[in-house]
Amino acid sequence: MLDYVIRNARLPGASGTTDIGFSKGKIAAVEPKLVADAPSYDAQGCLCCGGLCETHIHLDKSRIADRAPPEPSREKPDQMRRVQAVKPTFTVEDIYTRAKASLEDCLKNGTTRIRTHAEIDMPVGTKCIEALTMLQKEYAWAVDLEICAFAQEGLSDAPEADKALVKALETGAKAIGGAPNYDTDHAAQIRRVFELARHYDIDIDMHVDSGHDPASLDLHLVAELTQKHNYGGRVAMGHVTKVGGLPVDKQKEIAKKLAGAGVAVTALPATDLFVLGRHVDYNVPRCVADLNMFAEQGCNCSISSNNILNPFTPLGDGSLIRMANLHANTLQVARPERMADLFAMISERSARLMNLKDYGIKVGSQAEVTVIDAQTPAQAVAACAPILAVFKRGRQTVRRHRAELLRPQ
Repeated sequence: MLDYVIRNARLPGASGTTDIGFSKGKIAAVEPKLVADAPSYDAQGCLCCGGLCETHIHLDKSRIADRAPPEPSREKPDQMRRVQAVKPTFTVEDIYTRAKASLEDCLKNGTTRIRTHAEIDMPVGTKCIEALTMLQKEYAWAVDLEICAFAQEGLSDAPEADKALVKALETGAKAIGGAPNYDTDHAAQIRRVFELARHYDIDIDMHVDSGHDPASLDLHLVAELTQKHNYGGRVAMGHVTKVGGLPVDKQKEIAKKLAGAGVAVTALPATDLFVLGRHVDYNVPRCVADLNMFAEQGCNCSISSNNILNPFTPLGDGSLIRMANLHANTLQVARPERMADLFAMISERSARLMNLKDYGIKVGSQAEVTVIDAQTPAQAVAACAPILAVFKRGRQTVRRHRAELLRPQ
């Protein structure tokens, strides 16, 4: 017995349309012209996917751009210090309010799964975990919200941050991150992250190799530890922009190494374009990882928002389709099959990165569908196609009417 049907849905890679039947919060049938006496939504041949997946976002420090000190200069923007200056004002209520506004933007833009990275540095400690756990419960009707705890400002020489990180992992965080770029001992932090991940049996998702100079790369240690501890498929790295400073053949070698180890890569184009390349005044490098190249070497990849309306990225609206479009523009992607793969990096590839077992439009999966005003994944990316509807746990959670021209009579 079906309790809801999405009719005339066009699935990625399919030539025709089909119907998607829900029952008790699960997908119960996927076939054309389902016979069911149940409420329905007519997708009118629009693209439907199993919800968009945000693998790397900082809800806890979003929307503080107006509270941070101004950027000292283009060459030395001091984003970290500007965020640090605001952190003493963080309360659980403040984090909750800002994160809620950004979360709702993500939901309106078709996202149904989110991994949010939460900072535990002093003086904030576990306030972010507390606020995000509240949102996790309050918005369970619309999103699966996973919390990834990490130390942004250093771990190897910060015992209080280590204690807060352990507390976060014991009280709600289901993944662990890291930011070795900002640690006095990169290797020590990476090893500690792997130690804690193995102890708590959780996935790893770190910020790694953000910058333009590939002279020193932390990704090699990450790959080695992943293989040593048999953690393939459970490790992801965000940014990885330094690789772009290498010749293409060297980039491919690294991509193959990560693929072999089972390490995924996430590009964060809005932040990387805004933050990096400031060491030169002209002929500025793009400093965005070429995910199509990584994927073609067998490496799983995702595209995500990272920061929204804070000193690291004073822009953003929670639209993953816009992020995929920005990535395509930056990396000069034109071939439809490559744009289609970028779409997969905000949907099925991202789901694979987060090890989601109940994702996708197939019988037995969670009843979640995002309806996009496009015919194909490539078209959705190329045109920044708008979201028309979202369904989660078998019920509609978002509605957007198509814009229409009001012609003169």
